[in-house]
Amino acid sequence: MKLFAAAWTLCLGLVLMAPCALAQDATPKAAEVGAQRVFVCGHSFHIFTAKILPDLEKGAGLKSSLAGAQMLGGSRTLAHWNLPDEKNKAKAALRAGEVDVLTVSPHALLPDEGIDNFTKLGLEKNQNLRVMVQSSWPTNDGSLNPKFKNDDRNKTTTAQLRAMRAMHSEMWLKNLEAQVNTLNKDVGRKCVFIVPASDAVFTLREKVADGKVPGITGQAQLFSDPLGHAKSPLMALVAYCQYAAIYRKTPVGLPVPVVLKDAPQATELNKLLQEIAWEAVTSYPMSGVEK
Repeated sequence: MKLFAAAWTLCLGLVLMAPCALAQDATPKAAEVGAQRVFVCGHSFHIFTAKILPDLEKGAGLKSSLAGAQMLGGSRTLAHWNLPDEKNKAKAALRAGEVDVLTVSPHALLPDEGIDNFTKLGLEKNQNLRVMVQSSWPTNDGSLNPKFKNDDRNKTTTAQLRAMRAMHSEMWLKNLEAQVNTLNKDVGRKCVFIVPASDAVFTLREKVADGKVPGITGQAQLFSDPLGHAKSPLMALVAYCQYAAIYRKTPVGLPVPVVLKDAPQATELNKLLQEIAWEAVTSYPMSGVEK
């Protein structure tokens, strides 16, 4: 645990912020949410949502209306904001009023001023804009060990995963929550939400460790490298979290998406991923979604 604490302290660059009261939620309820123009703006733990979400929308009988995507590896949202205008697809789409939902993914350092900047810019052209901020999982499992390998994840116990989750919440997620609360208060309405992808990832890993995931026998099967880039099952899980947060509807019952078509026991795995995503989103108040 001392190693985890040291790693998180170094990697996350804590910036303590006092939470503020939330503004009124004026966004539509689940029954009112139709097809949304979604712009995906983030790093490699997030950008795959742009490819998977249209498939999920199709399965739900919704017309896909992806507004665009912008990817910068290992980026803070501020890095996207600072792109020159001629390269900044996100700014262009927001200025044109072509975005209903902007989904972003901050990195380690908080607060991330890019979230505030994009939110305020988007609201100038679309007062109904919603911003979904993804809470991603820790890189290298929060480890500072330069010899950390992807296969090391197979040795991680359920108890260690729960400790890692608690550390992530205490040393990073609380600071993100504080920024989002302050931003919602500043703009006068609750239009910025957090997508708890990290919680869903931890839950999936715990179930793998307990031998309860169809077709997956080790946690390393969820990741492509030590850093923590996602393989197909993890991509689908995160995309389901985004779908649930954006549409405020359960993904349970949607058909197997293309990203999972080659997975062993795909039907059973798909159902479990949907259930984990829905539970994570509806159990987390700052997602804005209720069961």
